[in-house]
Amino acid sequence: MALSGAPGCRAGERGPRWRRPWKLLALGLLSASSVLAAAPGAGAMSREEKRRLGNQVLEMFDHAYSNYMEHAYPADELMPLTCRGRVRGQEPSRGDVDDALGKFSLTLIDTLDTLVVLNKTKEFEEAVKKVIKDVNLDNDIVVSVFETNIRVLGGLLGGHSVAIMLKEKGEYMQWYSGELLHMAKELGYKLLPAFNTTSGLPYPRVNLKFGVRHPEARTGTETDTCTACAGTLILEFAALSRFTGTSIFEEYARKALDFIWEKRQRSSNLVGVTINIHTGDWVRKDSGVGAGIDSYYEYLLKAYVLLGDDSFLERFNTHYDAIMRYISQPPLLLDVHIHKPMLNARTWMDSLLAFFPGLQVLKGDIRPAIETHEMLYQVIKKHNFLPEAFTTDFRVHWAQHPLRPEFAESTYFLYKATGDPYYLEVGKTLIENLNKYARVPCGFAAMKDVRTGSHEDRMDSFFLAEMFKYLYLLFADKEDMIFDIEDYIFTTEAHLLPLWLSTTNQTISKKNTSTEYTELDDSNFDWTCPNTQILFPNDPMFAQSIREPLKNVVDKSCPRGISRAEESLGSGPKPPLRARDFMASNPEHLEILKKMGVSLIHLKDGRVQLVQHAVQAASSLDAEDGLRFMQEMIELSSQQQKEQQLPPRAVQIVSHPFFGRVVLTAGPAQFGMDLSKHKAGTRGFVATIKPYNGCSEITNPEAVKEKIALMQRGQCMFAEKARNIQKAGAIGGIVIDDNEGSSSDTAPLFQMAGDGKNTDDITIPMLFLFNKEGNIILDAIREYEAVEVLLSDKAKDRDLEMENMDQKSSESDSHKPNSEEAPSEPQDAGAVSEEPEGGEESSAVGDPDPLSPASTASASVPMADEDPHASGPAEESAPEPACTPGDSQPQEQNTQTEASSKAHWDSKVQPMESILADWNEDIEAFEMMEKDEL
Repeated sequence: MALSGAPGCRAGERGPRWRRPWKLLALGLLSASSVLAAAPGAGAMSREEKRRLGNQVLEMFDHAYSNYMEHAYPADELMPLTCRGRVRGQEPSRGDVDDALGKFSLTLIDTLDTLVVLNKTKEFEEAVKKVIKDVNLDNDIVVSVFETNIRVLGGLLGGHSVAIMLKEKGEYMQWYSGELLHMAKELGYKLLPAFNTTSGLPYPRVNLKFGVRHPEARTGTETDTCTACAGTLILEFAALSRFTGTSIFEEYARKALDFIWEKRQRSSNLVGVTINIHTGDWVRKDSGVGAGIDSYYEYLLKAYVLLGDDSFLERFNTHYDAIMRYISQPPLLLDVHIHKPMLNARTWMDSLLAFFPGLQVLKGDIRPAIETHEMLYQVIKKHNFLPEAFTTDFRVHWAQHPLRPEFAESTYFLYKATGDPYYLEVGKTLIENLNKYARVPCGFAAMKDVRTGSHEDRMDSFFLAEMFKYLYLLFADKEDMIFDIEDYIFTTEAHLLPLWLSTTNQTISKKNTSTEYTELDDSNFDWTCPNTQILFPNDPMFAQSIREPLKNVVDKSCPRGISRAEESLGSGPKPPLRARDFMASNPEHLEILKKMGVSLIHLKDGRVQLVQHAVQAASSLDAEDGLRFMQEMIELSSQQQKEQQLPPRAVQIVSHPFFGRVVLTAGPAQFGMDLSKHKAGTRGFVATIKPYNGCSEITNPEAVKEKIALMQRGQCMFAEKARNIQKAGAIGGIVIDDNEGSSSDTAPLFQMAGDGKNTDDITIPMLFLFNKEGNIILDAIREYEAVEVLLSDKAKDRDLEMENMDQKSSESDSHKPNSEEAPSEPQDAGAVSEEPEGGEESSAVGDPDPLSPASTASASVPMADEDPHASGPAEESAPEPACTPGDSQPQEQNTQTEASSKAHWDSKVQPMESILADWNEDIEAFEMMEKDEL
């Protein structure tokens, strides 16, 4: 949300229930900004440095936007590794992720108001004309109501908002006659059929052409939706009503919000993640501030700001009190059960909660915002990006990072609130990491695994809609803007809606008199203007003093599990026993197990088996704790088994024009050089062998000698291929799958096993690539002939020195326009296995499904050569090894590895300890796990 600078009342003065609360919030926040920014010794960033970073953000945006327009438009999104557009139905399905795609040029619509924020008014005018001319909203396609609302409807309304602003200024958009608003209204009517439920909660999906219940709609059978999906509509729908004078949109969105509020858990005032749209029953009863709920809370506060309705602020305050009472465990934000809020529902956090410090800034609660933001920043400094999920002791839980903007959003708001130049340095780090690790020739690629640095062929529209907007505003001064950003509120997709809508076309009663509010201690949010002396003590070191204790929270400590019951009750009941803390030799632990109805059995092979009988528990509460303990133990056991398997490896293309920017995740071999013990990896040019299958003596040894051999899978054992190329003088080998179209998008990890014989004679590294990834190298050979790769356990920093030299030498090269082209085939970065297939090669068998309903606390890991044709099951990312309280983990290494004659590589990336999991499989596994409610 933009913060207005207009005066509302004197700081600390009590007043009425303000209808224009942005004034109320702004005075304290912006006053503090001026105080701290001017403080001596605060280490303020120079104006020149801020301008340089702002210009760098503009260049990065141009790189992403121009590549989308050149290689992808009118497709919905850019695939930056293969330099083409993602068209739904023409690419392998990614599940629910694809529901955002509707063949309506998603990225362009989502980017419209970003162009104006970045002062690209000419490009904005051209983009609006393209949208009006080319975009069709009447497609026979099923889309997410939530995603279409925040990205497309919000994008059209944001574009309309800045278009009329520019028109009023008199230089640009003089021809504009509300065409974007007409499209928004058309889209709004196409979303309304989703609300045809008795509860008023919308179906999660709708067919743009046929609605929901039409025979050809192919949707309308769903029963559940997420709280955020149904509760993140009010800003866009109300703005559409206020802009057009058609009240039905705001009415439908309000009804959905009212229903969620009525269904909250009354004793805790929390809401669950998933709700039945017909009955209102909570399907998933865990509650947090991350995925599934996040923007519901955001829209309650912002609806009050935009619409001036007191009921929204009262609801937000009620929920916020519950969040700070139960979920907030500074600096952590942990999910709890709505019926038992003292009991944590999980031991990990997802990255979407990174928006919450920004929301706390808007609330005026700065201290916990600083604490949580600093914790997140420490995780980023360890992994370069915020993993999609991470544990309470800051190990990677889900390793993906789709270039989400929430952390940048909170960084911007904290800087606006405190004026602390520290947050400019945080923004600088984000810029550097994006350019260093995510930038590719055709845009910016999502990270498949933050530990290996591998990429995914994906650049979501929100990257352009939000990331560059917040980063630019972070470094921009007021004179850099062509309009006053404080006159607008940001939606959850960072689209701009003008604050003057609060007094336009008010057709809805502002007070929901039928709703009763519970009594709560609202001393933290009295109806007063924020007092700057309370929020921001007159001390330039205020924010730093809060951050300082958290500086080493990620690297040097493993926080113990925090119990809200223990904290609030003092000497009351002890917290439940956690699986990670259990010791079979501890008599106290054994007694707790007995109370929970858990029996311990020592097996002959030394393993320990745990079995729970709920009827033997001391109480229903103890039985519930026992069930939770067993679920944790099953998951912990599965994770430990997976840690015994070989992790994936990386194939990094380091030659011109890639310079390490393209990283392919490869399956490892259970023989040959162990790349995890050779940090420098093996670097060399690639060569295709003859015969291509590598199953007999190599007939072109002169082409293979001192190079990395490429060969096709099939017709003989992997070890036989390795011996043949090693005999021919190869320094490494890459086996490419012969199954046309196979990809790490759709298959789990593949490990190459031996042939049942002693393989100590094989000393070169061998890696496996699926067909889709292998074709990237083959295409690069066809286009550039000499292609050099690095085989390693993880991606290394790209060769900036060679890249700069190449750029200088190519300034006069007439072929320079072609030097930035990327391979033409898709590249993804999942280290995964294929479906069982014929042939004589053997593959590693993974662990049993970690979510299987077993109750054994340990299990054996099948040997890789038990079934020569078996493939591993879908797996969840295994966390890194845990440490015990008091242990010290080493700081990240910033020194370089041993220098080779060919390049110098930075080894700051931490060693990878677990197997890369596919994102969609992680989500499916999580959903399966959460359906087993406590």
